[in-house]
Amino acid sequence: MEIDAKLVMELRRKTGAGAMDCKDALKQAGGDLEKAKDFLRAQGMKDAAKKSSRAVKAGFIGSYIHHNGNLGVIVEVDCETDFVARNEKFRELCKGIAMHIAAKAGGGQAPICVTREKVPADLIAREKAIYEQQVADKPAAIRDKIVQGKVDTFFKERVLLDQEYAMDPTKGSVGAMLKDSILTIGENLVIRRFACFSVGDDAE
Repeated sequence: MEIDAKLVMELRRKTGAGAMDCKDALKQAGGDLEKAKDFLRAQGMKDAAKKSSRAVKAGFIGSYIHHNGNLGVIVEVDCETDFVARNEKFRELCKGIAMHIAAKAGGGQAPICVTREKVPADLIAREKAIYEQQVADKPAAIRDKIVQGKVDTFFKERVLLDQEYAMDPTKGSVGAMLKDSILTIGENLVIRRFACFSVGDDAE
């Protein structure tokens, strides 16, 4: 089928994808703009997954200090090349992540770790023990499911990649936003570590 050039441009504007990719997506979707967006997103996730196995040997340390000087964040985001590390869009991404962490910290949900795998086992065990007490009066058959649901909620609230991206909730989680950025920037990107400082907090 023939695809209207205006429709291609509209899809490009909404997704940032290349013209040929947009045209192909619209053909696959029979000219339906929303279905084409879904097609591009699904294809993009596959491409991002391929890139995620590539080594990251460069990077940038982004930072954010709150206007009152009482809260500060530094975050290391790694990429594949010095070229990207010097790229303004990449550095804006790093600052955005630092600002996200600051926003969550200010709201009482400072992330504990970058990924679920990094959450200490003893902390998970402690949380589970609390949840098990909370559902002790529930039927035994559903207790484990409820507890697991609460654990998943805990991860979404306190694990950086699982948190809803505070700077733009339409992008979904920080992890989803990072995958989109991998496609836009064209290199594997990894949030390596972060630190959050708040005046009056006990030093470790």
